[in-house]
Amino acid sequence: MSEFDTVIHGGRVVTASDVFDADIGITNGRIAAIAEKIAGGDRRIDAGGKLVMPGGIEAHAHIAQESSSGLMSADDYYSGSVSAAFGGNSSFIPFAAQHRGQSIADVIATYDGRAAPNSVLDYSYHLIISDPSVSVLEELPGVFARGITSFKVFMTYDLMNIGDGGMLDILTVAKTHGALTMVHAENNDMVKWMNKRFAAAGLTAPKYHAVSRPELAEEEAINRAVSLAKLVDAALFIVHVSTAGGAAIVQREKLAGTKLFAETCPQYLALTRNDLDRPGMEGAKFICSPPVRDVATQTALWRHVQSGTFESVSSDHAPYRFDASGKFANGTDAPYPKIANGMPGIAMRLPYLFSEGVGKGRITLQQFVALSSSNAAKTFGMAKKGTIAPGFDADIAIWDPEMRRTATLADQHDNMDYTPFEGMEIEGWPLLTMNRGDVIVENGELKAERGRGRFVARNPVDLTGKPGYRAKEFDPAQNFGAEIAP
Repeated sequence: MSEFDTVIHGGRVVTASDVFDADIGITNGRIAAIAEKIAGGDRRIDAGGKLVMPGGIEAHAHIAQESSSGLMSADDYYSGSVSAAFGGNSSFIPFAAQHRGQSIADVIATYDGRAAPNSVLDYSYHLIISDPSVSVLEELPGVFARGITSFKVFMTYDLMNIGDGGMLDILTVAKTHGALTMVHAENNDMVKWMNKRFAAAGLTAPKYHAVSRPELAEEEAINRAVSLAKLVDAALFIVHVSTAGGAAIVQREKLAGTKLFAETCPQYLALTRNDLDRPGMEGAKFICSPPVRDVATQTALWRHVQSGTFESVSSDHAPYRFDASGKFANGTDAPYPKIANGMPGIAMRLPYLFSEGVGKGRITLQQFVALSSSNAAKTFGMAKKGTIAPGFDADIAIWDPEMRRTATLADQHDNMDYTPFEGMEIEGWPLLTMNRGDVIVENGELKAERGRGRFVARNPVDLTGKPGYRAKEFDPAQNFGAEIAP
């Protein structure tokens, strides 16, 4: 019997810090050895001429999730995890969404029932909170104890927006337990006012979605969200930053030591509002919120990707089919505010980022690993994932950096009927994806069984190097001696 279950040999190993030639020995789902040459192995995988990298961690995806209006996303935990694996991901963290009136216990039980029997990858949840009642806040410590250490709140959508006061309550509880609050930051009243103006003028085609949610709406909300978090000195994660101004706020606050994290998404780097101006209702395929912007914004966002403003580039996979089950649930001629928000992308996140980032010299291989896996593992407390080192889970993706592919729907392996990346020329493609030493996808074939994925209990957020902010109003020397804590 061999010392190792699997040996990956002859490849170039890439981590967030280094690139080196080495073999990897895997035993019992963990990386057991890294050396110049490793003999043996019950199975030997030849990675000659290939890149051996940590499998991606998709930290922003809507899987088997109802929208606030009750519309179910097209992908369940089987198809969603399969699609992620074909895209070079070894684990993912979708959302578990609370809707108003639901207990947290009910939410978690619902998503456990959806994920455990179906996922081919390891998974965790971010908990969406839309109803922060007293009883819900009292349930949250039990969620932390379970290892769900991140929450998402909304500053837009009437049925999801919890208001500034609700957000302060969530931030305070999260801080107490070492959790991270994520936020969808858009000014709800700005968006509603714009929608009324466009509706009054009869401007309801899909293309008008792109200009109905102003850049200022995101920038104001990001600034407000950061201010709320700073008041109570809590950690905050801004999801899907789509504007140059929003990214600049994140960059400024990080430099100041604020406990702040952020991401952008491939659609904001790849698409523009012109994609919504397609014949008929084709533009509906590209409706997402916040909306895609323009070329100048793409250029600015790439600069922020390069300079470290963003911890990750995440897909925000929100799959709604181009039919009555998804985009057109309210009719094939529905005005843009009634068209389902979101687009698929979980399988294309990493190929697009590699091709346009590494392939075109915008980012290094090490930055690619950080943006695709390592930073997510650190930010969201996945202690045994996100790098290639002894003792870590053997979550590995083997890439051919020179393979050229044209993106097609068939490559996505999801439940969708379109991909917004259709026809894009991609250089660099994952050939094999592992999760805990098991081969999930190899050379275009699914190898894993439904339901083999495990729930990952996550650690509290690591705030090393982020000193935070101390509001003067909580300083007894400046608040007349009041003993009050944020």
